[in-house]
Amino acid sequence: MQPKLLCKVFGIEPRRLALAAACLGLAWLGSGQMSQAANEQQAGQNVERAARLYIGKSSIATAEMQITKPDFQRTISMQFWSLGESKILVRIRQPAEDAGTAILKVDGKTWYYLPKANRTVEMPASMMMTSWMGGDFTLNDLIDPNSLTDDYVVATSFEGSRDGVAVSEYTLTPKPAAAVVWGKIVLEIRQSDTMPVWQRYYDEDGKLIRELSFSEYKTVGGRLIPTRLVMRPVDPPGEQTTITYADIVFDGPVSEDIFTLSKLKQ
Repeated sequence: MQPKLLCKVFGIEPRRLALAAACLGLAWLGSGQMSQAANEQQAGQNVERAARLYIGKSSIATAEMQITKPDFQRTISMQFWSLGESKILVRIRQPAEDAGTAILKVDGKTWYYLPKANRTVEMPASMMMTSWMGGDFTLNDLIDPNSLTDDYVVATSFEGSRDGVAVSEYTLTPKPAAAVVWGKIVLEIRQSDTMPVWQRYYDEDGKLIRELSFSEYKTVGGRLIPTRLVMRPVDPPGEQTTITYADIVFDGPVSEDIFTLSKLKQ
């Protein structure tokens, strides 16, 4: 119905009709903005939950890392300790030639202990993206769960069904001041339980560099987690590094004393 005819039929002054229409338009706009903000907040929360799956008030975990290359394969047994997100210790138990090698993170600083040289080295930020023990996981992958939410802007890029499973896909792009190497990271989670399915890493030109896949979901220590993580680089093909969690205990007693340089050598 035309505005003039509407005014005549209902006895509404044109100025009041225009004002009502403007208010209604603003209400629709505000509702859309609120909905978008809520979606962005939910997306951020889901990514944050995926990034902190293995972090609690405290945690103690044992895991095995299997490195597969075309010319060799090796298995490394590790133990993890954490207090919140700021204090993390990773120590190699096996094989014997690497036993005692350790990484310590305390309040944003990271140290690497090399038992053969009896030397402790503070790691600069530029070295955190280097391969650890010849595998496809980096130091940053192992001990910096905050990176996904601290350094990237999260946006929902897909919601729907894939392979019969309802999933949400999030695209993470670097914040302007973030010191990161990835042009973007794309994460897919299951909508039913927010468990991560895969995480893909792209360079600044949009080329896929590597993919992290999650599987073997189990309730461990009262928490549902993927117990098998596989990192596969695109180039060279045929390589992969698998981390399998054998056991993990959340929120148990962990002494702050172990997160010191003096204890790092033990």
